[in-house]
Amino acid sequence: MIKFKELNLEGEKEKKKESPVEKTRCLILGSGPAGYTAAIYAARANLSPILYQGLEPGGQLTTTTVIENFPGYPEGVDSFQMMEDLKKQAARFGTDIRDGAATDSDLSESPYKITIDDEKVIETETLIIATGARAKYLGLKSEQKFKGSGVSACALCDGFFYKGKDVAVVGGGDTAAEEAIYLAGLCNKVYMIVRKDHLRASKPLQEGVFKTENIEILFEHTTKEITGNEVVDGAILTNRKGEEVRIDIEGFFVAIGHKPNSQIFSKFLETDNTGYIKTEPGTPRTNIQGVFACGDVIDPVYRQAVTAAATGCMAALDAERYLGTRKF
Repeated sequence: MIKFKELNLEGEKEKKKESPVEKTRCLILGSGPAGYTAAIYAARANLSPILYQGLEPGGQLTTTTVIENFPGYPEGVDSFQMMEDLKKQAARFGTDIRDGAATDSDLSESPYKITIDDEKVIETETLIIATGARAKYLGLKSEQKFKGSGVSACALCDGFFYKGKDVAVVGGGDTAAEEAIYLAGLCNKVYMIVRKDHLRASKPLQEGVFKTENIEILFEHTTKEITGNEVVDGAILTNRKGEEVRIDIEGFFVAIGHKPNSQIFSKFLETDNTGYIKTEPGTPRTNIQGVFACGDVIDPVYRQAVTAAATGCMAALDAERYLGTRKF
């Protein structure tokens, strides 16, 4: 009798673990400018979208402080406030905004199946992927400490705050060279901290760096520590001989690449070598009908809030058109 009851209890536990599949016409993954803009347009089109915010609500933009280059904010806007405004606007039109992150996908056939937090399965007729990309960092504790207080992964976003100051850029590739040249037009001096004895950037960008007088390249140097109290005031580097060198800076820009958050879709969607999802040129359409991608997960070049928002709009419009051609 006891054994029989135990088996029943196990059966009840299994039943509790089972979660019914939820169905929707439009599922949006990600809550940065691309995801929220897609939600605004999809909700206004009566698609009743469900949006999962992901592991980092608000996206990469929330790693900075004040946004001064997004249209419509003449005095600038706090990054968290801007994301909250977009969230409220999406909710106002009926978007079902939820906590949680996609952990698996099955895009082999429609309706597409997305697993949330390894538990719940959503079946959707259209999928908008706005999962963004993560900037690669060096892994220093001090780097995390000063994020938004002197440490940045976006010169275009934050460079203006260091006008007339001394800054450093870490990296030797195209992104680092572009950011160094951009910052050189704003800052007093730009150090490029390069691990190797040469730049990996393209020849035209190398030439641009070499001819810019206020850029100093520190070849064969690595960053040991970023210093400061509440804000950055310098960095301690190690050269190839093992000697420590200190530079006085107020801004530290990490430009060693980004990693798109596309891993769970890579079995089904075409991506480039880095993992950025490929779309038809000029559109958010992927190689699977009804699956759209927008924002930084498709953009290794611009990576700006305004361009992400634009592609989010495009994704929602295309999702609406796709659904209009389908019979259910």
